[in-house]
Amino acid sequence: MNRPARHVVAALTVSTALLLTACGSGGGDDTSSDNIKGADGGGEKASASASAPTSSSDGVKRPEITLGKEFHANFEGWTNSDPKLQAILNDGREELRSEYAAVIQADLNSDAVAFYNSDATLVTAHKWIRQFVDDDESLIGSVTVYRSQVHINDGGSGVLFYCVDERKASTKNRKTAKITTTDDKPENVLQYRNKLDKSPQGVWKTTSSTVVPGACG
Repeated sequence: MNRPARHVVAALTVSTALLLTACGSGGGDDTSSDNIKGADGGGEKASASASAPTSSSDGVKRPEITLGKEFHANFEGWTNSDPKLQAILNDGREELRSEYAAVIQADLNSDAVAFYNSDATLVTAHKWIRQFVDDDESLIGSVTVYRSQVHINDGGSGVLFYCVDERKASTKNRKTAKITTTDDKPENVLQYRNKLDKSPQGVWKTTSSTVVPGACG
């Protein structure tokens, strides 16, 4: 069965129910209860895909994340005029990129993945990465990340929704070079519903996440 890039580790051979909880422990109940209606839809639309930040205005030293030449994560419209909301977007983006990079590099103990995840979501992230590594697979092609919606809820947590189109991404076996493509189906466009909390160090760490296949229309 075809495996979209983000969910190879969650294995599409399992049920959709597992896919819906694969993004993080702690469940999606807190995140899903934060109604995104009325949230900023990403602010100004970027004309080009966002690149990894090379410096941080908040003084936090963040890990450098490299995806390599065979895989690209294109972030569209990933900007917001509010600096606080932009900070959530930035760290939410790097959390996603860190897991892609860990898979590509077969890094079971990625410092970057730990940097952007809470203890709860880190457990699931490690399971994702291990399944890739156990299958000796990497990622090639590209994903498009778009339609970001972000706000801060009454409890001070960041709520970040976004879509990921994985239909142009594939997996590649490191030994055999066999490529497994992703089906061009609506369910391979995923909506992420994440909650992030700001750490004492000033990093917006992902604390819970739910993925809904096909929810981006």
